[in-house]
Amino acid sequence: MTTILITNDDGIHSPGLAALEAAMATLGNTVIVAPDRDNSAVSHSLTINRPLKLTRHGVARYDVNGTPADCVVLGLSKVLREPPALVVSGFNLGPNLGDDIAYSGTVSAAVEGTMKGCPSIAFSTEYSTDGWDFDFSMETARRVAARVLERGLPGNTLLNVNIPKGHVNRETRITCQGRRQWEGDILEVSDPRGRIHYWIGGGSPISDRTSGSDVSALEEGFVSITPIHLDHTNHEFLRSFREQWGL
Repeated sequence: MTTILITNDDGIHSPGLAALEAAMATLGNTVIVAPDRDNSAVSHSLTINRPLKLTRHGVARYDVNGTPADCVVLGLSKVLREPPALVVSGFNLGPNLGDDIAYSGTVSAAVEGTMKGCPSIAFSTEYSTDGWDFDFSMETARRVAARVLERGLPGNTLLNVNIPKGHVNRETRITCQGRRQWEGDILEVSDPRGRIHYWIGGGSPISDRTSGSDVSALEEGFVSITPIHLDHTNHEFLRSFREQWGL
């Protein structure tokens, strides 16, 4: 029977995790190993300065007092006896587009699965003013995951899937990673003694709407699927760098 390892960065009690579990249950046996609390924007950090606790909650459901990457490491090495057919992460509560993937615990969990040789997918869904509606996200996740189970993925490659609010087009675009940074994302606050502190988060996105990017696809109401490669080398620059820089 197909085994699917599921994690996230919003924590084990997230409604997005429950929705993704329900979607994957139609494709195989699901095993959840997720953080015990919100770990948004922790990127690919591993916990090495303290021991980790793996707590079981019923059948095939565990939490870890660590990061999403910790969850994948423990899920693959201590929970499962054999490698899963698929590692999925999500549904993140909010998109992971462009520069977001450098910070995203959701995407980093899928990166960790890929590093360990497992086909891996990160799923994120956009918030609607009507609240979180996971029906279309679940439909999309089942379709993408089924295709990956059928065809596999190239080595060192994961999929980053972003699902729009409103589902205007209900269509998919295969995209490249765009650019998305944030303006006004550092809030200056004072404590009761008048000391200044800084709160990072929020603000307004500054989006690069380059045609064919994940950012532009989501803003136009399309599902965005971006293949992400683990090799960050700029191969286009590599030869001239070697030959011309004299380093």
